[in-house]
Amino acid sequence: MTPDDIIRMADEAKLTPVMEMFQSELEHFAKLVAAAEREECAKLCEAYVAPGIGKEMATAIRARGSK
Repeated sequence: MTPDDIIRMADEAKLTPVMEMFQSELEHFAKLVAAAEREECAKLCEAYVAPGIGKEMATAIRARGSK
């Protein structure tokens, strides 16, 4: 998720005035939320997809956080 993505979503959520005052904090919060969602998706892959494929999918999902 890029800073531009976060700004666009803040605009959609009508948070532009808040974003102007707390941009770095909101960007950090958005990254934490995205990381938590990625981890939950990865856990689902590990639990419900064939073992080898599920582990590969989970690894790929988790790797998206390092971009």
